[in-house]
Amino acid sequence: MRAYVVFCHPRRQSFTGAALDRVLVGLAAGGHEVRVTDLYAEAFVPELDAAALAAHHVDHRGHPERRPGIEPYVEHLAWCDALVLVHPTWWSAQPAMLKGFFDRVLVKGVAYDLPEGADRIRPRLRHIRRLVVVTSHGSPKYVNAVQGESGKRIVGRTLRGLCSWRCRTRWIALYNIDRAGDAKRTAFLDRVERRLQRL
Repeated sequence: MRAYVVFCHPRRQSFTGAALDRVLVGLAAGGHEVRVTDLYAEAFVPELDAAALAAHHVDHRGHPERRPGIEPYVEHLAWCDALVLVHPTWWSAQPAMLKGFFDRVLVKGVAYDLPEGADRIRPRLRHIRRLVVVTSHGSPKYVNAVQGESGKRIVGRTLRGLCSWRCRTRWIALYNIDRAGDAKRTAFLDRVERRLQRL
């Protein structure tokens, strides 16, 4: 498969960075083609300012590449059939940088269309057949369940709705990382590598 990996963590030398390494090893072992975006390293601008918001509402008549600042990401999304998100979970959801990626890149003309007079969007990412999230949570799973796991819902309900109707999602998470020892962390990284090899 053609996998587009979006990595979001301010420190490459982190546990999330180690998870990215294992994602890439697994994808390579599975023979998948890979492209990687490191949002912090590329100094991605997550803010949807007034100019970006105005461009968001402009009808580009099927030419999303004309949207300034997001052209490479649009091209990667058009190329892939698997989208892999690697990030920590902060405040029950994606970090602000990744949420800004959603706000600025998954826009009308790129991720969906809303024809004149229509009351429903029409997905444009129907070529994406796999959504994979590799993440960690500071709290145990039961705490996240009580909080509603909003980040998981964003991917599993909203983002997935823009993809192929047959799109499969995988949420690969290490819960309670704040109390996880080396053995548990290593076992999780091994699981990440195996799962991505079998993408």
